Amino acid sequence: MNGRGESETPEDSVQEVRRARWTAAGTGALLALAGLAASALRAGGSAPTVVPAAYAFGALVCALASLLGSRGRTRRALWLLIIGVMVMALGDQFD
Repeated sequence: MNGRGESETPEDSVQEVRRARWTAAGTGALLALAGLAASALRAGGSAPTVVPAAYAFGALVCALASLLGSRGRTRRALWLLIIGVMVMALGDQFD
């Protein structure tokens, strides 16, 4: 038993894999852009230096996740997206 339904064809599996790649790549790119924008906004303000640095580092991790997701490493990309968002959230706590 491999968890697949009896009616699932290889073509359905290919579509599912393609959808997972696009989702990981798109989400990573979106979070990377949001992190860079937040970093730029915080850098101009009176926030401590660690805040824009955390946003920029989180954006870098999300960009790496986007790259891995586009290459089919969706599980690793998911974990990197989670880590990147957590780093950005941690940086927000210092603000």
